[in-house]
Amino acid sequence: MARKMVLTIAVFALFLAAVRSGDSSSDESQHYLKMPEKIDDMSRRLSEVEIERRINQILAQMTLDEKIGQLQQTSGVNGGDFLPETAALARAGLLGSVLNIRGAHITNTLQRHAMQSRLKIPLVYGFDTIHGYRTLFPIPLGETATWDRDAVELAASIAATESRATGIHWTFAPMVDVMRDARWGRIMEGSGEDVFLGSEMAKARVRGFQGDDYSRPDKVMACAKHFAAYGAAEAGRDYNTVDMSERRLREIYLPPFQAAVEAGVGSFMTAFNELNGVPATGNKWLLRDVLRDEWKFDGLVVSDWDAVIEMNAHQYSANDSEAARYALNAGTDMEMNSRSVAQHGRQLVENGKVSVTVIDNAVRNVLRAKFRLGLFDNPYVDERLENSTFLKPEFLQAARNITARSLVLLKNENHTLPISKHIRRIAVIGALGSTPNETLSHWSADARPSESITILQGIRAKLPDTNVIYEKGCEVYCTTDKDFAEAVEAVNYAGFAIVVVGEPKEYSGEAGSRSMIGLPGRQLDLLKRIKETGKPFVVVLMNGRPMTIEWVAENAPAILVTWRAGTMGGHAIADVLFGDVNPSGKLPMSFPRNLGQIPIHYDMKNTGRPIDKSSATLDQRYRSKYLDVANDPLYTFGFGLSYTTFAFENFTLNTTTLTADESLGIRVEVVNTGNREGEEVVQLYLRDVASSITRPVRQLRGFRKINLAVQERKRVDFVLTRRDLGFLDKQWKLKVEAGTFEVYIGNSSDTIMMKTFTVTTTKIF
Repeated sequence: MARKMVLTIAVFALFLAAVRSGDSSSDESQHYLKMPEKIDDMSRRLSEVEIERRINQILAQMTLDEKIGQLQQTSGVNGGDFLPETAALARAGLLGSVLNIRGAHITNTLQRHAMQSRLKIPLVYGFDTIHGYRTLFPIPLGETATWDRDAVELAASIAATESRATGIHWTFAPMVDVMRDARWGRIMEGSGEDVFLGSEMAKARVRGFQGDDYSRPDKVMACAKHFAAYGAAEAGRDYNTVDMSERRLREIYLPPFQAAVEAGVGSFMTAFNELNGVPATGNKWLLRDVLRDEWKFDGLVVSDWDAVIEMNAHQYSANDSEAARYALNAGTDMEMNSRSVAQHGRQLVENGKVSVTVIDNAVRNVLRAKFRLGLFDNPYVDERLENSTFLKPEFLQAARNITARSLVLLKNENHTLPISKHIRRIAVIGALGSTPNETLSHWSADARPSESITILQGIRAKLPDTNVIYEKGCEVYCTTDKDFAEAVEAVNYAGFAIVVVGEPKEYSGEAGSRSMIGLPGRQLDLLKRIKETGKPFVVVLMNGRPMTIEWVAENAPAILVTWRAGTMGGHAIADVLFGDVNPSGKLPMSFPRNLGQIPIHYDMKNTGRPIDKSSATLDQRYRSKYLDVANDPLYTFGFGLSYTTFAFENFTLNTTTLTADESLGIRVEVVNTGNREGEEVVQLYLRDVASSITRPVRQLRGFRKINLAVQERKRVDFVLTRRDLGFLDKQWKLKVEAGTFEVYIGNSSDTIMMKTFTVTTTKIF
């Protein structure tokens, strides 16, 4: 529960009137409460030298209480409004940030109160714009399935434009946690299991949200979260403990965060979890040694919601005062929601437990973010632009295009898809496909079900002359079979069915961990009944995570993964089902055969007794395997089918020997050998055959999405550098080691097209 700030009834009444009217008794206050006649929409990004000069000027004037106030972020209330006591703190100069308030008029109103404070330091407004604001794109896991950096950057850019128009300056995205346990609910919010793909998507989202200047009126400050290793929560249970070696942390979980820093991300958020015995919010090694000293990050670090005082529950701090001390000294600059720093900061300084230098450095980071956002020169947003910015036709078209390219075709037996648009009758089964609220996700910002297209609506719009018969089969949670008979009757009558199954939106996202990740409720029973009809059918899977769908994979003629598809999802899914768009998505996470395989990922390390797939006679009993299921996943990372076919030819290397200082050029030709235009994702994987530190069986080191007309041939080039060839040595330096390497090219992580080359020298960089 959030801890409420306490004010007297008299103060509450005073500000209740003042906040809503914007009135004040003094002429000076009237000046700052008045909206400017014209809001300058040009960038006002100052030079870094000038920003530091102005920060020094402000710090020199601040009292200790005002400094501590800048380190507090409080929350608005449902609907995006704010409490009178929030305005009181802003007017007193004792508040740095507010999250969850939005709307141009509301944010301007509160900002005008902040501009009455003694030093007139503006507030920064934060919000969880995760995959769109009003125009909702696919969940980030779905966006990543496009394997298209430009598409992901565009989605973030549109989200930034809509967010800034409503007064939001700061989004708590992207989530860059590497994730390998599909039970974890926040799988939907990230980019999947791979370090390289996750790093590339982190950079794309930072570029989209921030551009090259996030003081612009169509950009927001991004926030890389959750620092660090939150995606490795034990048992896939949200908020759970993380314990791992420093090697695993540095090789797998930290690189996407470092990529975000390299892309210029403005802020970081600490993780809820503890890491190796120390909660991330109080972890000096993470926040100072790695983030500040090694990576030279100079942006803002904010805690997650109540994460400071949750160190008490971790049994790390004994009380709120101690929690505040640990957070401040570790390098957490701003406390989200809870108020331990605001309540105990002065006493901690006076008692010598936190130095003024620590406070000043935290305040510097807050003020620097506000200067980089341009808030000191232009703290308001133009209220005239808000409504006209939402849901622009070009935004909706972009959402439709990106969503269609995020869909992953897992199976297409006997060319079941695409469906002819001349079909006379078709049955659509499943409440998930017709419930507007299910077009959204756990993180839907201010997207509205009424503005989103369901799958049923998309199909009916696509087939205006077809008899589209709908039966829910069962409710969204599918707890009974009482409506099965009507669904089966509809399938028998129509002769062809689109069956929409999957997870309700509440079954993924934060606090959405599941111990079983199969189809919830009686959905599998419904599919079995439809299978018994003998009629052809397509399974459309709505999901926020990889799911265990082994029966579906064996029995459904076609399977289309649609994730949680957002505002234009219904249209985009219909575009793919009926062939107006050729599916091109690839899995960003492996789909396990069953729960017992989790965690599962393609870039595993070999054991001393690996399975030998090349031998049919070798006794495999004493090998690293299960007795009851294969080691490999049901669908592997990078997999996804198309309505056309592609061939990879003329795979060449520019040399077969190179030194540790040299780069390797790789070329392959891709040919569309089918009868439809389509897109293919060319994927490059690398294997270090033997090294002084064991390496994974293969690792993604490059990818490119290309479009090919029928029979068109395109050449695709890659370059591997020392960063691709090297690994971290025992001193955490990049080391390229002499030896043999294998490079693989194909369209999924299990490709077998391979060339070898040799590095002749060893070097540490």
